[in-house]
Amino acid sequence: MPSRRAFLLELGSGVGAGLAAVAARSLAPRFAPQALRRAHEAGVYAASRSPAALTADETYWGAIRAAFERPPGVIYLNSAGCSPAPRHVLDTMVRDLRYGNLAPVEYMWHDQEPRIEAVRRGLAAEFGCAPEELAITRNASEANEIAILGLDLHAGDEVVVTTHNYDRMLAAWDQRAARDGIRVVRVPLDLPPASDGDVVDRITSAITPRTRAIELPQLTNWTGQPLPIPAIAAQARARGIPLLVDGAQGFAHIPTSRDALGCDYYGASLHKWLLAPVGTGFLYVRRDRIAQLWPLMPAPAAMRDDVRKFEEIGTHPAANHNAIAGALAFHRSIGIERKLARLRALRDRWARPLAAESDRVHVRTALDDPRSGALALVSIDGIDPLRLHDWLWSRYRIITSPTAFAGVSGIRVTPNVFTSPDEIDTFSDAVRRALRRGLSAA
Repeated sequence: MPSRRAFLLELGSGVGAGLAAVAARSLAPRFAPQALRRAHEAGVYAASRSPAALTADETYWGAIRAAFERPPGVIYLNSAGCSPAPRHVLDTMVRDLRYGNLAPVEYMWHDQEPRIEAVRRGLAAEFGCAPEELAITRNASEANEIAILGLDLHAGDEVVVTTHNYDRMLAAWDQRAARDGIRVVRVPLDLPPASDGDVVDRITSAITPRTRAIELPQLTNWTGQPLPIPAIAAQARARGIPLLVDGAQGFAHIPTSRDALGCDYYGASLHKWLLAPVGTGFLYVRRDRIAQLWPLMPAPAAMRDDVRKFEEIGTHPAANHNAIAGALAFHRSIGIERKLARLRALRDRWARPLAAESDRVHVRTALDDPRSGALALVSIDGIDPLRLHDWLWSRYRIITSPTAFAGVSGIRVTPNVFTSPDEIDTFSDAVRRALRRGLSAA
């Protein structure tokens, strides 16, 4: 059993298992030799406990928090929007930006850019696909829009989406409708739905002989509702219809793999749950669909079958996407099962007691669904969500996200691995004051 001191030092440095290969590269981030030994010790420490038992181990999670630089007094509960990266991940990116800036044509293009292939291999292994099926993008919106705008659709063709798809994706489909004359069929969903079967029935009932694609979120953006993607994928595959999955809220948040989902396209943000720097994401395209999908920006004809054609965006920094390697190692050092157990515990610490506090409180997230995670939305009768969001920030320095979209109204609350139970309790106490006294008197 490693000592507590060794364990804290290791996780505080943010170095996880899997960095040995990174550190071995002469142009990669440098770590102290003992860091790799401590990474092994951290793995031993966590491996001796089940995810459930480790959930409340504040020695472990306190060390995880130490990997982040957080502003004093600020409680950050909007990881579904964008998360801070661990200190070592951000430092790696800044170091590479400085190095590349010395002589960009040589250092950035020739030294740093080739490292994207190691990142591609790491992400592909995590998602369970071939590296040649994965393109590195700047976010999930870019990834999904490559697929949405790249499908070969014509006037009269139909696509099926839901009213709870991310609004940027809906805007992309609307542009295709205006430009190309396709028909976008928006399927209304109840959140939470009556059952998975109800969701599948609503989606399949919208399919016609003109349906050419289906696009769905893995987890809905505002309430974190998991959709039955594998069941819908089976229905789509039987009809020869490609399925696009928006994984912005899923990847590195809940267990996610290509084979489990069964989709043809998948877009992910990495600056949310993987804790990579802003400006990182990926697009998965099933190998037999790469050639027929148009890139968002033109690529040479010779790249028709190459997934890298979706990365042809012109000059861009290599530092951002190369820093994904450190974030991925940090994620793996925790493990998705441990991570999810902790996130669900933090969510339940505020959501269940507040829901029981008053019949004015409505949690619009399926808390008992084992596929759900940290993301939950709460509304309070008589309190405007935007005013509540502003009040939480101005009074308590608590960052949430307000919404009123597709019939859903409330504040979205999303803790992360750097969130402490005390911070959750501060949020809960503040909401109770608002509930009992109102925003003007609380």
